[in-house]
Amino acid sequence: MPMPRPGLRRYWRDRAIWTTVADVFAILVALTLPWSTTLPSIFVPCWLGAVAWVTDWRAFWRLLRQPICYLPLAFAALAAVGTLWSEAAWGARLWSVGPLLKLLVLPGLFYHFSRSKRGMWVFIAFLVSCTLLMVVSWIVLIDPNLSLKPVAERAPGIFVKNYIDQSQEFALCAVALAYPIIRSIQANRLWRAVLLVAVSLGFLVNMSFVIVSRTAMVTIPVMIAVFALLHLKWRTSLIIACGLVALTGLAFLVSAQLQQRAASIVSEYRIYKQQNAASSVGLRLEYWRKSLQFIAAAPIIGNGTGSTLGLFQKAASGESQDVTAQVIRNPHNQTLAVAVQWGIAGVVLLYAMWFVHLRLFRGEGLVAWIGLLVVVQNIFTSLFNSHIFDFHEGWMYVLGVGIAGGMILAERRGGPSAEWAGP
Repeated sequence: MPMPRPGLRRYWRDRAIWTTVADVFAILVALTLPWSTTLPSIFVPCWLGAVAWVTDWRAFWRLLRQPICYLPLAFAALAAVGTLWSEAAWGARLWSVGPLLKLLVLPGLFYHFSRSKRGMWVFIAFLVSCTLLMVVSWIVLIDPNLSLKPVAERAPGIFVKNYIDQSQEFALCAVALAYPIIRSIQANRLWRAVLLVAVSLGFLVNMSFVIVSRTAMVTIPVMIAVFALLHLKWRTSLIIACGLVALTGLAFLVSAQLQQRAASIVSEYRIYKQQNAASSVGLRLEYWRKSLQFIAAAPIIGNGTGSTLGLFQKAASGESQDVTAQVIRNPHNQTLAVAVQWGIAGVVLLYAMWFVHLRLFRGEGLVAWIGLLVVVQNIFTSLFNSHIFDFHEGWMYVLGVGIAGGMILAERRGGPSAEWAGP
């Protein structure tokens, strides 16, 4: 009889088995990301271990020489080196390095999904998970006691996390479905088109009548415009634009949620200017004004990693309820958050990373559209937030760019990655 141990060793190093294991962990990350921070934090290291076990390190090293890989690594490295000239406590410096460590996963995602055939499974898992969350959001709107949030932190239709994270997920899914909807109609697959339209409208209706972040309200039209510019003829784009304007106007007229979110921008700005009182809009403007002063003091390499909170503490003035007295770790703008800590050097690396990732997704196809949309959403939402640093939105960027990017690399070399054909 053959000895079992050699057979076990063969399976232990079997590339196909470990590729499947890694794919399962990636799918689990996508399924749990809309619901949890703990579970993705467990599944990502498991995924990394499975991939590393059977990695062709020579091929991986060749991949690292491409700018789509080394620019994110350089950005994270700058954050680590920036601890050397920061005046913040070492705890604050190391804490501020943490949010950029997720960028180190990008090369591994590029490598793995240029060899795996299951990249689209991960995207479908994320869509299914967000669709389920959307259904639960309606249920929680009817019965707020079903929310898992503490009573003091509950908001209408929020089961877990917060309305900003939920809005980013729903906006991404709603607009990403535009491409397969158009292609389904062109291929005369009307039932699939109707199903996808229903799901996309479900996300948009939820954001219109339950809860939506103002950032999503601003970025959704931008993402739709990008789709029309790239994938539709100008006459079709004009017809769709007119229809969307009409639907948006109708939604605004019947949705108290949209009216309140839009009106709050004006009212909060007025409170900030006339009363110097803290409000969401006023705080952002104050954070941006002070951040520009911090950048002017150290424009080249910035004030160092983790320096933001200390700088705001030193600049605070007035009574505790005044907007000028508020302090924060993050100025709610990606460019400013980077420039305060790492100056022009950091901004150059950030913009270069965005640029090479945008170029990666040139061309036709669902995969290219998903990757492009993820980058575009991150760029425009980062005008009002620092989403590379945030856990949820940061991982949406890393997973979306890494998986779609790997599939694009496979397609360009004639590899295994293929688009979802659907039923």
